[in-house]
Amino acid sequence: MKKLFVLLLFFIALGILLAGKFYFWSVAEGPGEEEVHVVIPKGANFNLVAAKLEENGVIDKQWLLKIAARILGSDKTLKAGEYLFEPKVSILDVLKKISSGDIYYRRLTLPEGLTTTQMLDLIAAEAGLSGEISLLPKEGDLLPETYTFSFGDSRDSMVLQAMQAMEKVKKEAWASRAENLPIKSPEEMMVLASVIEKETGLPEERGLVAAVFVNRLQKGMKLQTDPSVIYALTMGKKELGRSLTRKDLEVDSPYNTYKYYGLPPMPICNPGKDSIMAAVHPEESKYLYFVASGNGGHNFATSLAEHNLNVKRWIKSKAKK
Repeated sequence: MKKLFVLLLFFIALGILLAGKFYFWSVAEGPGEEEVHVVIPKGANFNLVAAKLEENGVIDKQWLLKIAARILGSDKTLKAGEYLFEPKVSILDVLKKISSGDIYYRRLTLPEGLTTTQMLDLIAAEAGLSGEISLLPKEGDLLPETYTFSFGDSRDSMVLQAMQAMEKVKKEAWASRAENLPIKSPEEMMVLASVIEKETGLPEERGLVAAVFVNRLQKGMKLQTDPSVIYALTMGKKELGRSLTRKDLEVDSPYNTYKYYGLPPMPICNPGKDSIMAAVHPEESKYLYFVASGNGGHNFATSLAEHNLNVKRWIKSKAKK
């Protein structure tokens, strides 16, 4: 009985020692030297996951991961998706991440001022998305924004996300519009916003640029905006790749605001939220003209004579550069 008791104590001590060692291995730093992305496909069994994690250098003890997962029940709560593992991540933290579904969300930025064709090209080129684009958004239907998505999400889902976001912004902007604007519908608001977006990239100028176009519309003046002519020449399918010429300003297109009065028939790009809000909340101003200042902004004028002086300053500044 004494020997049996000693043997029992030995095995208890050995068990405690092994449990301690097991725990130490589970919480110890892993072998990874850098961040690693691992995609766990739907329907994958835990053996495949363990092998994939070891293959990517996240762990170096498959057997330990499997035992820990079995003890904790993590092998039954495995969630598919893309995971980002930090350097030196422990086996215990690996299990917590994949069993809780702490998946990695990718980001895709659709910049302000791009045409729908250009935005769809960005979505089509995103390697983390799947499938072809079957949706056909019109110009001005996609909100410029940074969107998150999971690896393998469809490209159509990204297009739909951008369309729904734009629809929400349009409704909010139109509902908050100022009184006595020369735009009669949300569609006209988007056309004006797209012109504002293409004319300036400076946030502090959007309200003034909007004021110029609103003032010209109210006075029955042609908008005479270069970006609309560029769109008439390219229809948003490509970059013009050169400066406009006098001959370009004569192109017979409803988008040519040097030839036709009023707004173009459709937006000429996808404007951002700030440009949309500027279209319905222009600054109070009597400005009717603006031209590049040569330092990234614009010089504004209330009369043609003042505008011509600003044009001469811009030409002189351009010549110096």
